[in-house]
Amino acid sequence: MAKITTRSYDLRSFQTLNGSGLPPVLARIFAARGIENSSQLESELTSLIPFGHLKNITVTATLLADAIATKKRLLIVADYDSDGATACAVGIRILRKFGATIDYLVPNRFQFGYGLTPEIVLLAHETKQPDLLITVDNGIASVEGVSAANSLGIQVIITDHHLPGDELPAAMAIINPNQPGCPFPSKSIAGVGVIFYLMLALRAELRQRGAFTTNQEPNLAHFLDLVALGTVADVVKLDNNNRILVQQGLHRIRKGRACAGINALLQVSRRDCQQISTYELGFMLGPRLNAAGRLDDMSLGIECLISDDEVYALEIAKQLDELNRQRREIESTMQESALIKLEDVLKIRREEIQTAFSICLFDHDWHQGVIGILASRIKDKYHRPVIIFAPGNDDEIKGSGRSINGFHLRDALDLVAKRHPGLIRKFGGHAAAAGLTINNGDFEKFRDAFEQVAQILLTPADLTQVIETDGDLDLAEINLELAEYLERQVWGQGFPQPSFNAQFYVESQRIVGGKHLKLKLRKLDSADGDQLAQTLRKSNDTYDGILFFYNDPLPDVINAVYRLQINEYNGKTSLQFLLEHWFHADSPAIDNAH
Repeated sequence: MAKITTRSYDLRSFQTLNGSGLPPVLARIFAARGIENSSQLESELTSLIPFGHLKNITVTATLLADAIATKKRLLIVADYDSDGATACAVGIRILRKFGATIDYLVPNRFQFGYGLTPEIVLLAHETKQPDLLITVDNGIASVEGVSAANSLGIQVIITDHHLPGDELPAAMAIINPNQPGCPFPSKSIAGVGVIFYLMLALRAELRQRGAFTTNQEPNLAHFLDLVALGTVADVVKLDNNNRILVQQGLHRIRKGRACAGINALLQVSRRDCQQISTYELGFMLGPRLNAAGRLDDMSLGIECLISDDEVYALEIAKQLDELNRQRREIESTMQESALIKLEDVLKIRREEIQTAFSICLFDHDWHQGVIGILASRIKDKYHRPVIIFAPGNDDEIKGSGRSINGFHLRDALDLVAKRHPGLIRKFGGHAAAAGLTINNGDFEKFRDAFEQVAQILLTPADLTQVIETDGDLDLAEINLELAEYLERQVWGQGFPQPSFNAQFYVESQRIVGGKHLKLKLRKLDSADGDQLAQTLRKSNDTYDGILFFYNDPLPDVINAVYRLQINEYNGKTSLQFLLEHWFHADSPAIDNAH
């Protein structure tokens, strides 16, 4: 059973924030997310970490400025997800503004795999004849690929944010905050953020050379809509620096100043640019962009983002929308298949699986383009590290993993590789997500080895899902103004959207849309259940509530985790409680200890 706990916060930080003018409820929320003073909530571009903190960035900017001056052919090699696509678009758009001869190449994941491989280098050499390759959102593990490029006389600049391996590629320059010796404090910056920072440094170098004396200097803030989309869609931790990038990008989108591609994605998603939040970036635009890389060719997504033709961008966005619909259908079928497979395994190895610390599944019929999403769904359902495998090229299978708090997935794979040399062909990723390739016949051996590592790194307590909330709200704090304020802020990975928990009397409930519960709720201020409910039933403190994808009747009194939501219906705006979890009133799941 899941356990609900209230986020703790530093009392001194709360007092500082409250003393600076924030209401107690907001001071509590921000203090619980590590904010110590109001300056950390600044969202102006002047508060960004200076680009000079990134190792090698000055020399890299000089190399690029020289390449532009000598008319060298530049080629961006991009990753095939939203971060890679937005990073490529930022690089293409800005380098063109700087007068570079620039093109791009994005590997077909099913044919070439991940990163700057020797095969991709050869393809680039034969089809694009570049003088200089620039990787975005990949390359830090491409030791062989960079070596192949060097042998062909092609220079390589790597921009990446993934964790490096034991050996760094022999590139001309590497920009990656996670490489050894890099002092850049925002280690969670996305790939699109890294290339954006390099473009800031390049503009400064070109400015020093007098490149903008006759031409208007480009305003790089115009490209922050793309930076915001890639940052949120890649689910990186939203530290102070990332929140500024996202907030500024959202501001541009809300003002109607986004590029044609983002506006087109909003249109096919049926979303109003003025109301956009991180939710729309992560769950509406990101998946449509990702669908190209998962099922087809991410070049389609990149073309959407680099086009200034609104009609053309909309045509591509419609194709991406259709690919996303197909992706959802494949994912739904695979998820049903995977859960059946898991239940079948349970019947055979019930005691072993019930006490297992991890889940690994493989099926010859699964599509490698959506195994990451499937892994995420099963991780959420069973609260275990999950790796899902699908057929790859030739005699290999490819896995995509998602992890829980307390289990660094990439480090775990590294430990498996060291304990069992040769078992993993290649791997890479982060704490929460990673990918790998193994031999077709090694699935069971890998599954057992991964489980052994999981049992070393996890405890049984780690396998209990903990739902953190911001506690209860006083009646005076529950209002539309608070909901509107929270709606306009930047929330995401590492900076979660506020949720609250309380006990409610369910005054009425009805099914809407055939699959959702529409509720009338009265908040109870003690655990005195039915007696208190009778008293509050006569009061005026009733709230609309919604419980999505649930149509069984609720008991009269429930404990619930909820978010404040703005509900717009028939031209009217009202406050609504969005229920995320509910439990019976006598459930032991609530833990209000700070």
